[in-house]
Amino acid sequence: MINIGANKTNRILLSTEEEIFNKLVDKDYPFRVLDERFDFAELVNSLSDCYSELGRTGISIEKGFKALLVQFWEDYSDREMEMALKMNIGVRWFCGFGLIENTPDHSYFGKLRKRIGTERLVEIFEKTNNAMKEKGLFGEVFTFIDASSIITKTALWDERDKAIADGEEKLNNAIINNYTADKDAKWGAKSKSNVWFGYKRHNAVDMRFGLISEVAVTPANTPDYKAVKDIAPKQGMVFMDKGYDYQDVDEWIREAGGIPATLRKNNNKEKNFDLDSWRSKVRMPFESTFSKQRKRAKYKGQTKVAFQCLAEAMVYNLKKAVRILPSLATVET
Repeated sequence: MINIGANKTNRILLSTEEEIFNKLVDKDYPFRVLDERFDFAELVNSLSDCYSELGRTGISIEKGFKALLVQFWEDYSDREMEMALKMNIGVRWFCGFGLIENTPDHSYFGKLRKRIGTERLVEIFEKTNNAMKEKGLFGEVFTFIDASSIITKTALWDERDKAIADGEEKLNNAIINNYTADKDAKWGAKSKSNVWFGYKRHNAVDMRFGLISEVAVTPANTPDYKAVKDIAPKQGMVFMDKGYDYQDVDEWIREAGGIPATLRKNNNKEKNFDLDSWRSKVRMPFESTFSKQRKRAKYKGQTKVAFQCLAEAMVYNLKKAVRILPSLATVET
């Protein structure tokens, strides 16, 4: 038996869906601004041939990628993201799901992250940054490079006890892979009181608006300066703290096309205290970029943690773009 009344209701609902969304989703809603300013279909078109068939209902890659973007934007778990798509009208609209359209369950998001992978996410991160460059959000004159910690596990008492039971004197980086679930993570230290187990996030920050231009992830025991080669900008002056005061670093910066502006160590004969004071003042406003980055690893393994850091950097940049672009448009008019 066909329920004519129900079908009629569905037709009315579908015919007014756009109007309903327009009434319920504010014009200044961040995801609406984001959708108006960036062509997500273009940003993810390189993934469409591999992922357009994802999910039982054939969820498009654009919908899936937008959902992942929201997940990192709001720091949702997979189950929280499932509920957000079901219950949050703004999130449903941004991701492209209709009012009565089925949305994916929590298992979808882990599969999607795996199928996109870190290398493909690097491509999307670069395309997103290029789109921002076209909008004038990157100055490419001054760049600030620094590193911050990513903690995989706060305590390793069980692992230490197992190592001691096996006859080891202590649990150090030489044997830690034999006892931890994350085989890529290591002990790292900034000082005697600042020790952690996990990774380092290395960012290059463009100093026009404080947007992240490059990202690298290493085990926590990797010296900060060794990641410079991977994230050095191709032009402009590059500001770094005393931990990067090595001859090789200056050479890497120059080889990439930049000009080193490293704070010199106090025992460096070339140190100019007035110059270093100026360099410190110039970079100081952008140090907060690193304090706002997530301190805990969401996943295990360096590749997956790199995926996390890339996604978080992309979200960080897009959040800033949502705030900056309207003001830039006002100035231009």
